[in-house]
Amino acid sequence: MTKAIKLLTALPPPQRESLMALAREVSFPEDTRIFEAGGTADRFWVIRSGAVSLDQRVTSLQRVTVAALGAGDLLGWSWLFPPYRWDFGAEAFSPVRAYEFEAAAVLRLCERDPALGMTLVRHVAEILAHRLEMTRGKLMEQYGTRRRGVL
Repeated sequence: MTKAIKLLTALPPPQRESLMALAREVSFPEDTRIFEAGGTADRFWVIRSGAVSLDQRVTSLQRVTVAALGAGDLLGWSWLFPPYRWDFGAEAFSPVRAYEFEAAAVLRLCERDPALGMTLVRHVAEILAHRLEMTRGKLMEQYGTRRRGVL
């Protein structure tokens, strides 16, 4: 399994500084819903401290956690791809402090600085690939355990 990519530390310093000029510090109390699947994806966050769970609604009353994110992790990538709707929901598992970025401002920055845009997209793609690998492993583990009759 590959190592998790931390977006801000993966960017070269000049590109990180340009991106951070657009950051706004925010916080979410524990148990706060940050976004819901299907909602408009018009921003993203880099978690500074705390924990966030990504979840998928299975029934009207049940959600399944698909990933846990912590310090340095990117929260939200749907802002980068049409139709710009969240694929998952997110909830603060503990008090969370984060840098928030407005997607439109970041996309304008990427148009002005194509090298930063390419680097950002490449790192987001690496993060998505890593999360897909982790999710696949969890599903294989869960499916294999259930298949053997352990659960």
